[in-house]
Order: sequence, then C-alpha cells, then structure tokens
Amino acid sequence: MNPFSFQHKLGRIILSWIQHYNHEKYWKRRAVVTNPQDKTNLLLKLYYLYYIKKTDAYHNCSFGTNLNAGAFFGTSPHLPHEPNGIIVGHDVCIGENIIIYQQVTISQGGVVIGHNVILGAGAKILPNVCIGNNVKVGANCVVVEDIPDNATVVLPKPRIILKQGQQCG
Repeated sequence: MNPFSFQHKLGRIILSWIQHYNHEKYWKRRAVVTNPQDKTNLLLKLYYLYYIKKTDAYHNCSFGTNLNAGAFFGTSPHLPHEPNGIIVGHDVCIGENIIIYQQVTISQGGVVIGHNVILGAGAKILPNVCIGNNVKVGANCVVVEDIPDNATVVLPKPRIILKQGQQCG
C-alpha cells in the first residue's frame, strides 16, 4: 500500500497535520469529556476539552456545529467533510459505522439511528424517528417517519424506494 495514501497510517498522520483534525484522537477525547462516568483526571479532561474546542474553532464549528454531549454514538462517525454544520440533538442514539455528510441535522426527541447508515448532505431527521440498519438517506431529505432496515430514502418527497427482498425497477 502506498504510504501516502489516506488509508495508510502515515497518510492519515500527514492529513491530520494539514487539516488540523485527527479523527481518532478527536472522537476518543470527546468520549472521555462527554461521559459522566469516566474517571479520567479533571485536568486531563480539561485539556481534552481544550483540544476539542481548538479543533472546532479551526474548522469554524462554533458557527453552526453542535454535537451534543447527550448524544450516544456506537462508534465515532465518519465525517467526510469534517464536522461542518452538523447538528445532533442531546438524546439521540446513533449506531456503529455511520457516515454523516455536511449540514445534517438530527433533532432531539428520541431519534434512533441504526448501524451502517449514510446520511447525505443536508438531510434532516425529525424527532421520534427510528432509522433501521443499512439505510441510505439522500441529500436534503427530511425524514418524518420510521425507515425500515436496508432502505434508501430520496427526494423530492422522501419515500422508501428499496426494501430488502424487493427488486429495483
């Protein structure tokens, strides 16, 4: 594998220096700071909070990004465009291996998102919605009802176009 590929560890280190954003470090430190049961030293938690806020400020996250402390992430989400304009409510439960593009809003109010979900740019998830596993939500969709597993949701009116066991076309 090419050492300068972003899939290679050296490539990720170089990219983190350039972008001032180390994905693994950011999400590990966020987990320590936001977990009230974590027994990490207070000074270390404050340093981690400083690191998070410094990274957020560099990427202008203080202007429109809010990953609330009460939101539970199964694993740290993949953010292809960094945390640009992403809003996550405080009582949201998000599964593992999720991809969240820019300008996504996940409103508070009991939202549950399954594993292996892709949320397209500008998607809006309204309160009391349950999104199943392996779901793809298209760009600018406003999701107002539950989405079953293995579905794809697109505009103009968000609708389910593919369910497991059905053929396309």
